[in-house]
Formats: sequence, C-alpha cells, structure tokens
Amino acid sequence: MLRDAEERDLATMRRWRNHPQVRAASLTTHEIGESEHERWWAAMCDDPTTRVLVYHHDDTAAGVVTFFGLDSGSGYWGFYLDIDGLSEKLLAAWFGLEREAIGHAFGPLGLTTLRGEVLADNEAVMRLHHRFGFVEVGRRRQAVEGVRREVVTIQLTRKDQA
Repeated sequence: MLRDAEERDLATMRRWRNHPQVRAASLTTHEIGESEHERWWAAMCDDPTTRVLVYHHDDTAAGVVTFFGLDSGSGYWGFYLDIDGLSEKLLAAWFGLEREAIGHAFGPLGLTTLRGEVLADNEAVMRLHHRFGFVEVGRRRQAVEGVRREVVTIQLTRKDQA
C-alpha cells in the first residue's frame, strides 16, 4: 500500500534515507541533516510535479517512493526502504514497493512513461527494474559527491509494463 507522506513521517524518512546502504546507492551520498531534510520537504510540498509517498509492507511503514518531474504523462521516480526494520522481509518489500509504485504511476498518476536513474554499478536494482520491464534508454557520467559515476536512465511505458 502507498499513502501520501505527511510531516509526521519526516524523522522516519530521514533515518531510512541516511542508512549507509541507501546513501551508497543514491546520487546524493552524504548524511542528510534535519534542516536540509526539512528544506527538501518544504520544496516537495510546494512542487505540483512531485509526489512523496510512504510504502507499507505487512501494514507497517517500510519505504518511501518519490515521483518527480511529472509532466504531460511522464515522470521520474526513486525509492528507498527501511533496511534495518525490514531485515529478512527486505526482498519481499522491495518487490512489493516496485509493484505498488508502477501501479500508482500508471493508475492514479495517469502516466504513460515512467523513468528512473540508477548507478550503473548497482546491479541488484538494475536486475529488479529489468524484471519489472524497465529498459535502459541512456547513460551519462555524473559527479556524485565529487566522484564521476555512470548513471543509467531506465524507462517503462504503460503499454510495456509487465
């Protein structure tokens, strides 16, 4: 299940986002402080092209899905999970989150094209996205916290979804 994120979720979302494994797989790898997180939240709330949702697994808040750049039927998404809280349920939650996010993108959001960006060396996430029908549509080199990394753009269209 996905629900709109609320201000009461901020501390939990920041804790999940600051987990070392989540940071290592992100385009922003530094630890996010409270004031930086609050500025991000304020910007998200004021941006009509963005949606921040909390994913529930087994009736427990377990992850965050962000849709952004929503425009004319297309948009981008990203996600992270509660690595420590899920432990042995992590893989099932990961699959569940991907399924729910895709359903939300092509259902309530009405998108025809969903894109994401993944660090090229994050093979596990690339495999998961491919399993759900995403295809690679581009690559670029980008500075990630001062280090040049390869970033892969992936895409899924409504007509090609699994």
